[in-house]
Formats: sequence, structure tokens, C-alpha cells
Amino acid sequence: MTSSRIGRIVPGPGQESVWDYPRPPRVEPVSEEVVIRFGGREIARTARAVRVLETSHPPAYYLPPEAFLPGSLVPAPGVSVCEYKGTAVYLTVVSGSARSVGAAWSYPDPEPGFEALAGRIALYPGRMDRCTVDGEEVLPQAGSFYGGWITSRVVGPFKGEPGTLGW
Repeated sequence: MTSSRIGRIVPGPGQESVWDYPRPPRVEPVSEEVVIRFGGREIARTARAVRVLETSHPPAYYLPPEAFLPGSLVPAPGVSVCEYKGTAVYLTVVSGSARSVGAAWSYPDPEPGFEALAGRIALYPGRMDRCTVDGEEVLPQAGSFYGGWITSRVVGPFKGEPGTLGW
């Protein structure tokens, strides 16, 4: 389905349309400060994230492991396979007594072209207390499987919203 058939939102100044993102996805480094809060405290902060840009999806941010508080990530059951990035493993996010099982994932050995993701951690923003990019609070991408981060700098419509299953 082409973006013209799904009602692509035209980006304004300083915005990007997810319909201009490529497929296969592109990985790019960002210098924006990414902060994650969970269980009432900050568990991660970095200005060395990378984001994955894929047609119809808001960016997913991947943080270096050293951005996280020690002990805030533990292995979780399950794996998934992306046709481009490879096999993902899941992590439980822990902060005090708060736990979110499988709320983070990583590609330990990504496919060629996605080596920049190796060992980096992505999280579902809707399962955290708060995620920000350069101080702006992120909205989570709709749908239980998608991990995109929506800021005012990206426009859709986004895969995961009602009626988008066939995209």
C-alpha cells in the first residue's frame, strides 16, 4: 500500500514523515539526550543512542548498555526474528520492586548492515514511567509488538494504529 493511499501527513518545518523512512530500515546515530525513567527513578541516560528508521514506523531508539544503571536489565524469556536485523533477545527492566518482563530487547549478533545495533538495548516506551528525547516526553507507538518512539518531530500515520494491520 502506498503512502498516498493511507493519508500520509505532510511534515512541517523540523519534522520528518515516517513515510520517507526506508525499507529495509536505516540505522543512524543521534546526539539527542535520551532519558528513561522506570519504577520512580532514572534507569538510563545517554547522548550516544542510535535510532532505527523504517517505513511507517516512528523511530526506535537503541541505547548503549553502559547507559543503564547496573542491575536494571536482566534476561527475559523469548526471542523474535526481524527479517532485516536478525534475532532479538528480550530483557526484563527492573527498578526497585518494579519489573516489566520483556520490556526491552537487543540484537546480540545482528545481520550485516545492522552491526551498529550489536549489544544496544531498545525499550517499549509505553512500559516505562517516562522516556524523553532532548527533554520531550515520548508517546509510544500503538500496538503491543511495536517499539517506536513518537515525538513532535515525526508524523505518520504510524503502523500499529487501528486499521493498519495490513500495511
